[in-house]
Amino acid sequence: MNKTLMYAAISGFLAVALGAFGAHGIKPHIQPDQYEVFQTGVLYHFIHTLVLLMLGLTLIHTPSPLIKWAIRLYSAGIILFSGSLYLLATRALTGWDKISFLGPVTPLGGLCFLAAWGLLAWYAISANRVSK
Repeated sequence: MNKTLMYAAISGFLAVALGAFGAHGIKPHIQPDQYEVFQTGVLYHFIHTLVLLMLGLTLIHTPSPLIKWAIRLYSAGIILFSGSLYLLATRALTGWDKISFLGPVTPLGGLCFLAAWGLLAWYAISANRVSK
């Protein structure tokens, strides 16, 4: 079983569900700037879910430690970046408005995304050298 494809499917399901929940459930109850933050979380969640899907398909034919690490970092990025944005946008509704550690979590997720993109570039460069 390809776990990455399973995780990508679950992540895609959650991205759609959270996007719909944001648009139809919480939008009337939060400020417009908070809704923008929530939507940013959904956008990055979707983008990186599609990347996970593609990498899961790539792993079927090309197992690579670099790709596996990129998958881990993309997954961590979704959880840390998008997850913290979801919580930050809804903290007045959820009672998390007194919790201050969420702000610094978002950039850590961004760093995970950057590291994952860097590993993917490294993989592409090294695979290109081997094929010549």
